[in-house]
Amino acid sequence: MKPRTWGYFILEALRSIFRNTWMSLASVGVVIITLFLLGSFMLLNYNIDFLSSDIKSQIEVVVVLDEDLPRTQVDQLHTKIKGFEGIQEVTFVSREEALERLRIQMGEQSHLLEGYENQGNNPLWDSFEVKTVVPEDVPKLAGEIEGLSGVVRVDYGSEVLEKLFSITRILNWVGVAFMIGLAVSATFLIANTIKLTVFTRKQEITIMKTVGATDWFIRWPFVIEGLVLGVIGSLVPVVGLFYGYRYIVEWVAINIPFLSLMPVMDVFNFLLQTLFILGIGLGVLGSSFSLRKFLKV
Repeated sequence: MKPRTWGYFILEALRSIFRNTWMSLASVGVVIITLFLLGSFMLLNYNIDFLSSDIKSQIEVVVVLDEDLPRTQVDQLHTKIKGFEGIQEVTFVSREEALERLRIQMGEQSHLLEGYENQGNNPLWDSFEVKTVVPEDVPKLAGEIEGLSGVVRVDYGSEVLEKLFSITRILNWVGVAFMIGLAVSATFLIANTIKLTVFTRKQEITIMKTVGATDWFIRWPFVIEGLVLGVIGSLVPVVGLFYGYRYIVEWVAINIPFLSLMPVMDVFNFLLQTLFILGIGLGVLGSSFSLRKFLKV
């Protein structure tokens, strides 16, 4: 198309926005509310994934060894476990090292462990600490390791781990369903809002169709109008969520230092682009859907 034609489309879109101020504000309001809710839920979902990933990265299988197991067999068992598919790291922890860790964890109460330093008095066991590449593989690998000769028992917090995986899966599905529902609802809300604007120009559209104007020649000003409304509507939630999330991160860092949230820029490098694309997409789709009925002349 010629630049002059595009100029006409853009000018008509801007005229429509200002000529139908209240309708335009209603469309922008729908986009703002939708993207703000969607962005807030995305932030929550990102941080839940971040926290669960952090917890999963700390999951390990503790393989308790028979206390009478010779050192040569311990080394053989170490090699065998390390050869399993999906194993990231296998670390041997002697009973002496385990006792020293326990002493550090007990802090001021470590004096209660006096007298256990001697080999015959140490109640702890030699063990392996096993980390997997994929945390979800822990139950399966734990079962395989437990059947090896020389292994007394395998601990990995099975009940807590299963609950964590279940909650994570549920939250992911809920998040996807919620975001899809919001996007679909917003599309139809914007379409109905813009449809009122289109209805006021029904006669004009009918005349243009009668004199031979193509569907796209009529459609482009409305598509551009939806695009502009989408961009404007996405600016408010983007700015609001940016400063709101930054404040929350700073507040948590001071008041709840043990709780780690995703860094602001790590989130918004993706989130800002997503909200802008969604804002534009919702505006354009809403405009396109609202015109279909009126173009059938």
